[in-house]
Amino acid sequence: MKITDIKTIVVGNPWKNWIFVRVLTDEGIEGLGECTGGLETKSRVGALEELKSRIIGRDPTRIQELLDFLRKTLFLRRGGSPVSGIEMACWDIIGKLCGKPLYQLLGGKVRDSIRVYANGWYQGPREPESFARRAKEMVGKGYTALKFDPFGKAYKFMSGKEEQLSVKIMAAVREAVGDETDLLIECHDRFSLSEAIKLAKMLEPYRPFWYETPVLSDNLEGVSEVARRINIPVIAGERSDDPRQIARLLAMGAIDLVNPEILGVGGVLGLLDCFAIARGFDAYVAPHNAQSPYCTAVNVHIGITQPNLLIQECFDDSAVEGLDKVLSGYPRVENGFIEPTDEPGIGVRLNEEIAARYPYGDKNFLWMFEDGWEKRKGNK
Repeated sequence: MKITDIKTIVVGNPWKNWIFVRVLTDEGIEGLGECTGGLETKSRVGALEELKSRIIGRDPTRIQELLDFLRKTLFLRRGGSPVSGIEMACWDIIGKLCGKPLYQLLGGKVRDSIRVYANGWYQGPREPESFARRAKEMVGKGYTALKFDPFGKAYKFMSGKEEQLSVKIMAAVREAVGDETDLLIECHDRFSLSEAIKLAKMLEPYRPFWYETPVLSDNLEGVSEVARRINIPVIAGERSDDPRQIARLLAMGAIDLVNPEILGVGGVLGLLDCFAIARGFDAYVAPHNAQSPYCTAVNVHIGITQPNLLIQECFDDSAVEGLDKVLSGYPRVENGFIEPTDEPGIGVRLNEEIAARYPYGDKNFLWMFEDGWEKRKGNK
């Protein structure tokens, strides 16, 4: 089997343009992958186009060989969404060739379903009442864990007034959902060391499940120092572009939760490496997942096979109406849990006719240091 072509499709999701890649073969089997970038679209489409001539003619079933070739092509870079998307599409091809779902190719299930936490649900004004109302709606859908960023456009430091508003949002959400729902606090790398510690202590009475990326993710010493000085578990690792960075973070001995991003660390094999590294440190993994339902599907296929999975992020129930029809075959959250489908490969299909109704948008990005980013309007 040889790769004959790759094609990219951009779908204009309001807070992040989705990028899909189709890998075509001479045997008529094709694979679907995702290469979405948080604040980059055209550059990643361009990267895929430049890689096309390098992979046409190569065997998509020899994934390790292809990854090693692309790593050397890109001057020893392991991850990145273009490579990760191509890699996932190759797994899709292998699954279809074998007639087996991805999770069976990875060793089979260690659990029947995966607990999910919702994200993207707090679209609206940065007001306690709005957050509380929307949180209650998500719990009504069956979710038992919710993640949110209550900090507005904060960068490094916050005024006393802004700190108090963040705490009021947390308090309102806790009151709305009760004690049985876990609340996960997202910091988006915003804070200085001292501000991160100060805010965590203000939030501790509301029992956050975790405190995510409180300082710059590449400041491993800072992340570790925050973890040592607060009484909330700290999680980090989503901006890693190589599993070795996860190892360096865990080796500092301050955290035991990591959230690698499958598009950053090199696709299926990269995320599996992160799980293996975490097991070596007796740590748990909660994969970052802020793309389309396609990436949800891949993460679920992997997570269902891994004993040290903690919980899975999911935006799918907060997607813009209509966008859910762009893709089909992906797993759905039911009562706060999700499980993979048994379709061969990844099991997700892209409807290009519907996708064409949602073109690229030059404002379909989250600029998280500007007022109102929580509304996620994009080109709307």
